[in-house]
Amino acid sequence: MRFETKQDVLNWFEKQTRALTPEFISEIPWANVKKYRIDKKFIPVIEYMRDIEILTDMYHKELLRTPTGKDKVIGKFMERWGVEETTHGELLNRFLIEAGFDSEETWKEDILNSIPTHYHLYARALTTLTNCVGRSFTAAHMAFGTINELSTTQGYRRLMKLANHPVLTHILQGIICEESVHTNFYRSIARLELNKSDFSQKIARFVVEKFWKPVGTGTRPQNLTDNTIAVLFGDKDGIEWVDRLVTKKIQLLPGFEGLTKITDQIAEIGNESRRRTFLQTT
Repeated sequence: MRFETKQDVLNWFEKQTRALTPEFISEIPWANVKKYRIDKKFIPVIEYMRDIEILTDMYHKELLRTPTGKDKVIGKFMERWGVEETTHGELLNRFLIEAGFDSEETWKEDILNSIPTHYHLYARALTTLTNCVGRSFTAAHMAFGTINELSTTQGYRRLMKLANHPVLTHILQGIICEESVHTNFYRSIARLELNKSDFSQKIARFVVEKFWKPVGTGTRPQNLTDNTIAVLFGDKDGIEWVDRLVTKKIQLLPGFEGLTKITDQIAEIGNESRRRTFLQTT
């Protein structure tokens, strides 16, 4: 799907109905959650995904301090984006509770309060750099967002396949529908912005090559990030999954031909996880 202007993208986005409607949520068979086994190794993964979804509001506020966030089209998208991502986090938290795992009433506040000071300092520094570059940085923001939305969507697909829990699958299918719409928005805006100039392409490529890390890195403890990546994508099949469904799609963006950063990072984390496991068992 190709668009001529950012407004065209927004018009398309606003026509997309929510998957996680009140009706959908009211029909989730919560009483059946405990009827099916879920491997405990997936619980930290679901917790991590829940936490990252809830941090969307913080990311939104960070972006509002930049020319990208002040763009009317992107700003309009992000208002709905923030609401939908919060719903994703809340549903994952409800699943954890129904599965018998503890979740404090203050879990949202606890997550926000646990973010390291160095992350906030880093975010401030990046905002300053962004404002110096100006609107040319929007392409980088949107390319970054495309990678994060694509990898998040595939993380959910991978969890759905590996966990094989009927109720979780039902919830994730709804979340994936909304994440896929978000991905298309980011990717469409990124393509339009990247096509504006070689400078935008060079800035975006440089930023991704030098600074991209898996979603949530820096906001949550590194061992939680690495564990999530290792559980979902740490084997050969998982790495090929990422390469085919994330990296290859990002390579289609203007200026991103041949980019291997995403696959390389995931493979490195997976290899390190296997190395640690081997050392612990020998």
